[in-house]
Amino acid sequence: MKPNSDVQVEEVTTKVATHRTLSLFWQVLIAILTVAGLILAINQLFVLRFFGPLEFLMAYMYALFACFLSAVFLIFPATKRASRTKVPWYDAVFFFLTFAISVYLVIRTYDILHKGWELIPPLHIGILAIVLCPLVLEALRRTGGRALFIVATVFALYPTIADHMPGLLRGAQFSLWSTAVFHALSSSSIVGILTRVFAQLVIGFLFFGVVLVAAGGGGAFMKLAIALLGMYKGGPAKVAIFASAIFGSISGSAVSNVISTGSFTIPTMKKSGYPNHVAAAIEACSSTGGVIMPPIMGAAAFVMASFLDMSYFAVITAAAIPAILYYLGLYLQVHSYAEVHNLEGMPRSQIPPLKEALIEALPYLLGIIALVYFLYMGLEGRAPFAASAVLLMLAMVRKRTRLHLKDFFELLQDTARSMAMLLGMVAGIGFIVGCMSVTGLGFSFSSEIVSLAGGNIPLLVILGAVTSFILGTGMTVTACYIFLAILMAPALITAGLNPLAVHLFVLYWGMASYITPPVALATVTAAGIADADAFKTGLQSMRLGIVIYVIPFFFVAQPALVLQTPLPEVIMPLVTCILGVVLIAGGLEGYLIKYGRLSLYTRVPIGISGFLLAFPGLHTNIAGAFLFILSLGASLVKRRITRRRLGYGE
Repeated sequence: MKPNSDVQVEEVTTKVATHRTLSLFWQVLIAILTVAGLILAINQLFVLRFFGPLEFLMAYMYALFACFLSAVFLIFPATKRASRTKVPWYDAVFFFLTFAISVYLVIRTYDILHKGWELIPPLHIGILAIVLCPLVLEALRRTGGRALFIVATVFALYPTIADHMPGLLRGAQFSLWSTAVFHALSSSSIVGILTRVFAQLVIGFLFFGVVLVAAGGGGAFMKLAIALLGMYKGGPAKVAIFASAIFGSISGSAVSNVISTGSFTIPTMKKSGYPNHVAAAIEACSSTGGVIMPPIMGAAAFVMASFLDMSYFAVITAAAIPAILYYLGLYLQVHSYAEVHNLEGMPRSQIPPLKEALIEALPYLLGIIALVYFLYMGLEGRAPFAASAVLLMLAMVRKRTRLHLKDFFELLQDTARSMAMLLGMVAGIGFIVGCMSVTGLGFSFSSEIVSLAGGNIPLLVILGAVTSFILGTGMTVTACYIFLAILMAPALITAGLNPLAVHLFVLYWGMASYITPPVALATVTAAGIADADAFKTGLQSMRLGIVIYVIPFFFVAQPALVLQTPLPEVIMPLVTCILGVVLIAGGLEGYLIKYGRLSLYTRVPIGISGFLLAFPGLHTNIAGAFLFILSLGASLVKRRITRRRLGYGE
């Protein structure tokens, strides 16, 4: 009989991983489509020009629809009750319809672009557009969930009723025919900016992530984390932080990160003495932070770079300091909790030699270094394919990690699942972008938010945080960021705030919903694995992840923290922010590094001094430093008096 924790992991995994186990025929077909999609991507991104019609970017995106969007109907069942082993007739029909329409649109892309078919198409093209739109929405429902499907459907149909809506919701109105044609054939909706980002950037990074795991990178990095941190106090929790930061950055999904790393780290933390809800909260916060951790940051960073018209490397460089501060706060709280509760590290027998772990992880570290180097060189689209080639070559050198034909076949299946899931989401979310573009609704919403704040920047930022949190609840990371970047970010930028800081701000506050009740997707998943109360775990997650709530206000107020000022101007805000995070962690957990335990009366002022020091500004920094010195001085005096009373130090 399986251990209870293993059963719980399987139950949670079943709820999240809903793809089918296909028969050999469908698996071979999926493998062929995946190879075709990867060849098309390499041809496009390396400008090989082997396929003439695909020189048009729109034709290339329709070709990816044929390879990966069509696969959604084979891989992901329509309902929970649908077969997980057989492809029903209706899914086969949806697959062939999506494939055929996409291929036909590839062939006719020249006419769409040069004959104005996105405005006035021939009858048969308009009919294909009307058929394609609900297929894309159904693909979104299967990959992104019912809530996102409902939102996208409302926005998809919104142009047909926009003129009848009140106030800021009013926009330009179109017929159902014109709306469907616009969504399917224009470069502003389902084959708009989001699909373009997927086609030009994300596709390679998804492949890199699959290759990294298939080549054994997951186990190697977990082993390295244990060798580096397992022996210290609270070792299993520190291993969870290290491993989840790496996996989360690559996967871009907080929930799948919880499942993949949490299935090992949560039971290990529980064995080491962590209460169930604390172990679950640590993993939830660690996995959520992975999505904001360079160098990959899931898919959100690619979309951000496209929205801001910046290089991808500039975005991940700017995101580095806030992400490090987040993990610093989490690490210090975990360490302090272990010190206060005297939780030891893992047994020596379970810790591999560091040299051995480093040697095993070296090929994968070289692959990531190669990726960062190519990104630095400005080769964003080509970088992940080149880094994947490096990884595969290094894996094939060693017998233990060498991939065989069966492994490559499974790699293609995993690639197809990742590609189909994300393309299904970004194409479906394209309806929202298209609606905002064609009706002017996005501009109206931003203007109304600015007007509501009445020119008060702090109030506008708070409104932005609340709106971002609400809109981000229950959405996937990429969908959450895209939605906020369209609706919320323009309002804050209009007020004069730094654009990159604003986009990171809405991403952070959207991500906060993953660890904040009542939804808290990452927390609920971790609680299921740990057999813990979800709400109690959520409250603990909010405490451990406190930095994710406050750091966005800091870097919006001081863009130096996202490297938007000359380097000398970064040093002081960074130093005070680090000190602030250290004091906030100490105040929350009652233990200060290099000092020891704090009394209840000392914790509160030290925590407040941390917030004052972390918040950029000379006056707040001086006030924070003064309060800290006063609090610590009073604590030292009290400690000395107590020691004398007890007869120590005489």
